[in-house]
Order: sequence, then structure tokens, then C-alpha cells
Amino acid sequence: MARAAGVSVATVSRALRGLDRVSPETRRRVLAVAEQLHYVASPTATSLASGRTRVVAVVAPFLTRWFFATLLSAIEKELRAHSHHAILFDLEDDTYDRRLPLTQNMLWKRVDGVITLNVPMDPEEVAVVERLEVPLVSVGSPVPGRPCVRIDDRAAMRTAVEHVLGLGHERVGYVGVVPDTAAHVQTPRDRLAAFRETMTGAGLPVPAEWVLGSDWTAWSAAHDARALLTAGRRPTAVVAASDEMAIGVRECALRLGLRVPEDLSVVGIDDHVLSSVLGLTTVRQDVTAQGRLAARLLLQVLAGEEVPAQDVVLPTELVVRTSTGPAPCSAPRVS
Repeated sequence: MARAAGVSVATVSRALRGLDRVSPETRRRVLAVAEQLHYVASPTATSLASGRTRVVAVVAPFLTRWFFATLLSAIEKELRAHSHHAILFDLEDDTYDRRLPLTQNMLWKRVDGVITLNVPMDPEEVAVVERLEVPLVSVGSPVPGRPCVRIDDRAAMRTAVEHVLGLGHERVGYVGVVPDTAAHVQTPRDRLAAFRETMTGAGLPVPAEWVLGSDWTAWSAAHDARALLTAGRRPTAVVAASDEMAIGVRECALRLGLRVPEDLSVVGIDDHVLSSVLGLTTVRQDVTAQGRLAARLLLQVLAGEEVPAQDVVLPTELVVRTSTGPAPCSAPRVS
């Protein structure tokens, strides 16, 4: 290749690696010859020479949910566009309220950086990342001293609750409580706190039996909502901490013969891929934008740029569809 381009082997190496001390014209000539010869650099050799793998670890508590799969897809596409690749570490354990730890063996000499997806990291995991001196960007749950991309979960929940209160609903239930040991506890905790604060601020009580636990799936929410919706006194609106759970509540209500929204209003958070099809009112967050931004921030750090260790909070937006409406004058009994 060096002979064909009319330059030295060292110049070819510098040109292909994008290093300085190569003129634009020489770089173009080398790249043109490389394309003609169908030259592909060996990733292993490049890694040995540079000490860089061009691989980023993406760490998730589980991948069976739309939110995490959408984030991963956005991150992988952004990394790929900049000649980097993602290696996935799925920390899902056998139960919903437990996850596997992030260990040194997972990362050492394998990755240049880490992106965590709503994973609250314990001090030992943070110490591993610091000991390996790899940059980290988080999505959702912040990691102290590292950049974080997220939404304001409390503000999103306030928007959802204020929407149904503005429609005249005073009997409002909630779905989305998780155990404190859950793998992604911070978001559920923040959304529940905002729900309670907003209801209290409006002077409205929330009976304990109207606040439901869930594993954040449509199936679980549909199952758990049945007792809530068949009780003698039931809410006229349900706010779910995610669209998947809101979809489950909506389907449960319809199967019980309740009309949505005439008898029961339902609102969620996310703008799930199915929400527009089902007419679900939601507080939209741009999940794809969060993933792409997290990847770009990490790439900037890897390129030696200064990236402030602060939260980047992306906006949310209320999207009103057909699953919410004015509070009914009386709530019909169902069985």
C-alpha cells in the first residue's frame, strides 16, 4: 500500500489512524489507495498499537423492556457512526428485585468507556470504574462525578397527575411501586414521591390500597389492577409510572366492562411505541435522544475533550390522547 501511495509505511499508518503530521492531500491519497486495495485494518493490531479497543460497555439492569432496548439501539448506532462498538452487559438476575454486580473482570482491557442505563451503582462498582480509569456516562440514575443524561422524573409525574386533576378527578390511583432492592429503584422512587406530593398539595387523600406495586410490566399491572377496579369504592383515574403499566391498567378496565375514559381515565409516562396506537395519554420522553446524547458525551471524553460532570436534563411533554377525559359524576360498579 505504501508503494502504491508513494509514501512511507509510517505515513500510511499515521494516515489510516487519523493522526497529525499527515497533510490532507497525502491522507486522501492513502485512503483512496486503501479503498482500491480493499484494505481493512486489523482491530486486534490497532488495539495493541494504540492501547484503545474502540469498544464501549453498555450496562443495563435488564433488556426485556422497551425503554432499555430503545436506549441500547440509539447508543449502538451513535457509536457505530464514529467507528466504535458496543458490548452489552445485562445485569438481570433471576428475580426482578435483584441484579448482578458490575465487576472488574467484565471491563478490564476490554473497553475504553462505560455507559450505564438507569443502574444505581454501589460504592464498590464505582471504585472498579475509578481503579480502571475508564470514563463513564450514565443515563437515568446519576453516578457521582460523572456526566448523566436524564429527564426530570418528578416533573414528569407532576405533569401526569396535574393533567387528571385538571379534568376534575379527585379519586386517583397509582401503579408503579417497586421494592427498595429493585435493580432500577431511583426512577420508581422519584415518580412515587412526586405522585404523593402532588396529591397532597391538591388536598386529596390517597388510600393505601390505591397505590399498587408492580414489576413495571403490562401483565403485572393488568393483574394487580383488577382488585383495585372491582372494589366498592374505586378511583376514577389511574396514573401509571410507565406506559407499559398504563397499557395493562387500560386493558384490565376494558375487560371488566369499564369505558376508557368515560368511567376510568388512564395516563402513563414514556410514549411507548404502542401508546399512540392505543390512544394512551402520556408524558413523552425522547428515549432515543437520551441514548444518542450519552454516546456522544462519552465519545467526546474519549477524544480528550472536557465534558462537565453534571446532569443534562432533557425535556418531557404531555401528549393528550383518548385514554383521559373529565371525571364521571359517579363511578359504576364492576364485578
